[in-house]
Amino acid sequence: MTEKMYLNAINNRDNTFDGKFFYGVITTGVYCKPSCSSRPALPNNIRFFNTFEEAEAQGLRACKVCNPKNNNPVAMVASYIKKNSDKKITLDFLSEFSGLSSNYIQRKFKVLYGVSPKQYQNGLKLNKVKAALKDGDDISGAIYGAGYGSVSRVYEQINGRIGMTPAAYRAGGKGEEISYAVRDCSLGWFIMAATDRGVCMIHFGESEEDLIKVLFSEYPHAQLYKTPKSSDTFLNHWIEAFDRHVSVGAKRPNIPLHLNGTAFQIKVWRFLMSVKHGEVLSYKEQAVRMGIPKAVRAVASANGRNNIGVLIPCHRILRGDGSLGGFRWGLDRKRALLDQEQKVIIN
Repeated sequence: MTEKMYLNAINNRDNTFDGKFFYGVITTGVYCKPSCSSRPALPNNIRFFNTFEEAEAQGLRACKVCNPKNNNPVAMVASYIKKNSDKKITLDFLSEFSGLSSNYIQRKFKVLYGVSPKQYQNGLKLNKVKAALKDGDDISGAIYGAGYGSVSRVYEQINGRIGMTPAAYRAGGKGEEISYAVRDCSLGWFIMAATDRGVCMIHFGESEEDLIKVLFSEYPHAQLYKTPKSSDTFLNHWIEAFDRHVSVGAKRPNIPLHLNGTAFQIKVWRFLMSVKHGEVLSYKEQAVRMGIPKAVRAVASANGRNNIGVLIPCHRILRGDGSLGGFRWGLDRKRALLDQEQKVIIN
């Protein structure tokens, strides 16, 4: 839109532009929606914003006449999804419901809520299942009551978070939406990436650029979105909890995981998650405990394919002679992780 189009919408009090942009008046210190009934300000005193957060970041406050926050059509979309999370909701329907384009909804929803409309609905549905189970509902009733058409679909998300099908994973994550961020911690740089079902990657590396290259090579056909550090998203909260766990020995955070691999690899990774904090095993002991004593090499290979460092604790597996063995992110990091865990136990 041009400045002339913005001003025409304001002068005509055109409510079809409400939520598509906001305007601030620097002389009064307030911001409004285009249809505000207050007297228009001089053009030189008007500033335009894509979201109300941008206006507030400039020190402007919401107009009491038009209450621009509560009339945001994207917020109306979120409210509709919340009230109807058990129904099938498509972007096309949301576009028709709100009068906004599908692309606009997808883009603005991520700005305001940190996730896509689909991810937002999936989160609400999972919360409904958990709440229903806590209230004593049977599993099938809780699942269907939340709007899922398949019991197995929910088991994939709750019991191990195996949401991406093997076919989709082999296709480089085609059709998947993945948010990611690169941060630093006591072990150096790390990347955390997540789908709407949970964290699918935690890797350590020597630079931000190298880690992003790894992510893009792992999921070349997925839609990848970088998450800014300033945003208030699930991913940033998970990263903060993960950093406390790694750097100061805080309790393992309850972060949902989205495992991608063969049936055997996933079986190995699930076993690794059962190895207690501070406990170490040899590769042979791991295979024996899993009931496959002759599959030591296969177990070790599956350990090495682990894409979710620390939360799937492959660092707790050593060689039979007690030496560190392998670790895809470097033996110094493996040693630091084990030392941190032993330190917590002693204290």
